[in-house]
Amino acid sequence: MLVMKQRIRVTAICRRDGDILLLKRAAGRIEGLSNYELPTGKIIYGEQPEEAMTRVIYENTGVQAQSVRLADAVTFTNLGDASRQGNLFIVYDVTLGDDAIKIVNERYSAYKWVGIGDTSSMTLDEATMMVLQIMTTKTVEVSTRTMRVGESERAPISDTATIYTDGGSRGNPGPSGLGYYIVGADGREIKRGGEFLGMSNSRLAEYYGLKEGIEQAIELGLKRVRFVSDSLMMVNQMNGVYKVKNSDLWQVHDDILKLLSKLDSYSFVHVPRSQNVEADAEVNKIIDQYTMRGEY
Repeated sequence: MLVMKQRIRVTAICRRDGDILLLKRAAGRIEGLSNYELPTGKIIYGEQPEEAMTRVIYENTGVQAQSVRLADAVTFTNLGDASRQGNLFIVYDVTLGDDAIKIVNERYSAYKWVGIGDTSSMTLDEATMMVLQIMTTKTVEVSTRTMRVGESERAPISDTATIYTDGGSRGNPGPSGLGYYIVGADGREIKRGGEFLGMSNSRLAEYYGLKEGIEQAIELGLKRVRFVSDSLMMVNQMNGVYKVKNSDLWQVHDDILKLLSKLDSYSFVHVPRSQNVEADAEVNKIIDQYTMRGEY
């Protein structure tokens, strides 16, 4: 089994008048020199993540957070790093009080309020780039995910995309299938499809759906991918929150980890079933095709 180290951090998207807060690394830390980053910190033993986020905000800005709301949990891996370390970032939307920010931590030398669209001209650390990319892509999808184009109208494929995956079994175990739906960074559909799996169970079908999504990403030349699923169990297992205990999942889980090493970065996000309708439709379509033939 391919095993990668994982660090867990809390990170804040502090908003004010449409801008977000970025902190500038103090000189002297070579790898972070002149880099800007979102307020980010470790979770101290015994702390809840929300408590850690509130503490990190105060320690770094001198301002108490008025509200702290969970926004997402994202993972990514910089496979160019020899340590092959994975990252789990628990992202919060934070509202700050009206007090003036004071840099009280020697880790930082300055701060700046900027529009998300203005960050492209700034030097950001890798974690901040990934979190902003994922959160921005998520916002774009909400407003444009119904946009589709025909084969001849498809926009050029960049190396960044979101892939919705799903798997289902009628009978559990019973006739099973997988589905995927791939959306580019601009919200346009890139590809969709499904595959019949034969007699299987729902948890295995979910994993095969994810595996197919990764294989499609590699085939399309995608490098930075956000995988979205309505299977909370699978997402938590891929994020390292839960261990994979079912022996029938071990092989496909190992295969997935090996495939992921071919991507530059990736994340796993859970959504309600109502936000995964395209991939779910592909699953039902492929199962219908086989069951209606009387093969199962």
